[in-house]
Amino acid sequence: MKKKALKKACALFVSAALWAGSALTTFAAAPVSMQDKLTAVEDAAYGSGQSGALLDRVNRLEADFDARHPNDSVAARVERLYNMVFTNDKGPSLLTQMNAVEYRFNDEVSMEPIQKRITALEMNITGRTESGAFGKRIDKLAGYAYGAEALPLTQYVVPAATLVRISLVTPVNAKNIKVNDIVEFKASEDVFVDGMLVIAKGAPGLGKVTKVKTAKNFGRDAVVEVDFEHIRAMDSTELKTVLGAEAEEKMEGYAMAAGAGIAGMAVLGPIGVVGAAFVKGRNVNLPEGTELYIQTKEDTILYGLDAPEGAARAAELEAKRKAEAEAKAKKKSDDKEESTAETEKSN
Repeated sequence: MKKKALKKACALFVSAALWAGSALTTFAAAPVSMQDKLTAVEDAAYGSGQSGALLDRVNRLEADFDARHPNDSVAARVERLYNMVFTNDKGPSLLTQMNAVEYRFNDEVSMEPIQKRITALEMNITGRTESGAFGKRIDKLAGYAYGAEALPLTQYVVPAATLVRISLVTPVNAKNIKVNDIVEFKASEDVFVDGMLVIAKGAPGLGKVTKVKTAKNFGRDAVVEVDFEHIRAMDSTELKTVLGAEAEEKMEGYAMAAGAGIAGMAVLGPIGVVGAAFVKGRNVNLPEGTELYIQTKEDTILYGLDAPEGAARAAELEAKRKAEAEAKAKKKSDDKEESTAETEKSN
């Protein structure tokens, strides 16, 4: 396993007035208490925390995950369930396996709970749903996906400043968003490192609004600061992310400033100082689906999926996108030269 050099990432303001900070605090820390871990497992399994007696909830999860240990303490049973679903310390977790299987069939991963994802795949592949524990059903689906081969998952180092193209799930508008509001986003395409899939299209991410200023008179633009804190990797590791120098450079190169959704100011012609007082600045208005780049904040070890077909598609898409950006830049330069030449000729 080759570890790549750590790149320096810096947070900064972008022309659209959308900023992703690099705050050290977290608003979605890994659960610590038994109750929080139980709810996290239920969220992953069923889509929400369940109600009812504590033992009934644990018994249901143990039945669904085939992990019955009735003689252990409740805390130990919850810890075992949590590690089975989320932890990759002793091999790929159940969520990691679920992601690998789902990606094989759908070329992306879903934000739906395990129960719903398994059912959807079973209906798509065999036309009927199976019974039994989630793990056994995933193993059967893995057989359809990869045959007798083991899931092609390998631990890998995702280096800092790895770029991630995302799209907003939560609209960001300075007129109605507030500090501490949660901003959901998702990966809009796969992320490969040396041919290994480390973030799958559809992977969910979370950010938090840290500052809001609405547009003012005298042309003062609105400002929204968002800390894009993390995105889920292929193995469900929460990768810390930030909008840094590399991400901004990528957006500029592809002419996709973070403020692509900002409404432009009307062209009013020359105005005096008094008139300027009645001209408001631009609003920050990024609708759902707005795409931008963020980047990983630090080196992280996680499981990547060997998916050569996907890597080839991603490389082809990037080459096409780069060629289109270069062609647009050349046309813009040629048009500018032509306009300059015509101006000089007319003078």
